[in-house]
Amino acid sequence: MKSNAASYKKAAILTASPERLILMLYDGALDAMNRAKAGFQIEGIKERNEMISNNLIKAQNIFGELQRSLRMDKSTEYTDQMYGLYDFYVMKLNEANFKKAEEPIDVVMELFTDIRNAWRQMLTKQKEKAEVVRPVHGVGVGSGISLRA
Repeated sequence: MKSNAASYKKAAILTASPERLILMLYDGALDAMNRAKAGFQIEGIKERNEMISNNLIKAQNIFGELQRSLRMDKSTEYTDQMYGLYDFYVMKLNEANFKKAEEPIDVVMELFTDIRNAWRQMLTKQKEKAEVVRPVHGVGVGSGISLRA
């Protein structure tokens, strides 16, 4: 069953548009931060610290990938601001990992969730614009033509 899920995930990644891949990275970063926060509930110190650290590092790696995805060769106000925000997120997650504190994670999640939701909304609007308008009954190509014998 696990291989089916992995195959599905791989297919979703390989067939996704660049914009959809960004959304997948956003979701991956939020998932990693949620798992890090869940780690604070683990009682065993070693397991707790591993869960927190591994997931914060995963989120930081995703932010690094998001930085690399920016078109810095065509620097705009947007790319400059996003690059700076991703730097800020990484810095706050470093702080959370070093201090083993939830508050810096909460700050990143609150700010980042707004960006993720705005990106998702933009994708939804793009999809709506791209949808083909269905012809009105009786109007359009083939109206009045029967293919029945």
